[in-house]
Amino acid sequence: MTNTSKKTVLVTGALGHIGSRLIREFSPDLVDRVVIIDNLSSQRYPSLFNLPPSIEYKFYEDDIRTANFSKYLKDVDAVIHLAAVTDAPSSVDRKDETFEVNLRGTQRLADACLAANIPILFPSTTSVYGSQANLVDETCQELKPQSPYADSKLQGEEYLRSLKSKGLRFVVCRFGTIFGYSIGMRFHTAVNKFTWQAVNGLPLTVWKTAWNQKRPYLDLKDCTKAINLIFKNDIFDGETYNILTKNFTVEDIVTTIKKFIPDLQVSYVESAIMNQLSYDVDDKKFKNLGFVPSGNLEKGIQETFDSLNGIRLN
Repeated sequence: MTNTSKKTVLVTGALGHIGSRLIREFSPDLVDRVVIIDNLSSQRYPSLFNLPPSIEYKFYEDDIRTANFSKYLKDVDAVIHLAAVTDAPSSVDRKDETFEVNLRGTQRLADACLAANIPILFPSTTSVYGSQANLVDETCQELKPQSPYADSKLQGEEYLRSLKSKGLRFVVCRFGTIFGYSIGMRFHTAVNKFTWQAVNGLPLTVWKTAWNQKRPYLDLKDCTKAINLIFKNDIFDGETYNILTKNFTVEDIVTTIKKFIPDLQVSYVESAIMNQLSYDVDDKKFKNLGFVPSGNLEKGIQETFDSLNGIRLN
């Protein structure tokens, strides 16, 4: 994919948290047509409301586990594969479905992209690192995925790499945990979950030993910015990149939310109630390609608060 003319992009799972904002924030200088595939399992119809008129959109209701990709890939210049089971804790009880969607679906799409000679952007996750004592980067060899979600993403990465010698052009983006508003957002990860609880006057439940644990986070604004950079510079180089806004502790998140709700109640518990792995991720590799994150934890939380103001003020 080159940046000499505007392109057609196919996005799977485009109605979700990332996709519903991404399809609104493609640079009109790079993309003029977006093909959307989503199985509507989340019933997020509003994600298709009021799309920008500067880009042509085509929506197809289909499932990546069974879709005939060849008919959708016609005249497509690149693929962004967002369709996935993404809730790590619940993936423990949905292991078979998680692997069927996240791994088998990815394999089917990657095979189709190889056959059609179309590059693919694969959003993986920094959760593949698991708990790590030291700062980790893309060269880390001792990966410790702790959920079927993270394991399925790691195996998806490995499958793409197995096709590199056959000519598949791809890039693996290990995204930090997403936060920030979109019309299709979810509230199962730390920042968003805590924000939702705070808006509704609920105490935040925090594992005592997790207060200073550090995790990588990615503002949705930076996420879409990174994807546009990949398109602009044709970074389908078969490499893996950590992409994040910053590493934050639970204390950072709670302290920021308290700026908006000073009387926020925090309940400390002895047992683990969320994915409390601690790891610090290095993102220099992607920054060296010209990426400068501009996301902000406080602004991201404020944007979500503002969108829920009707509940908050009552």
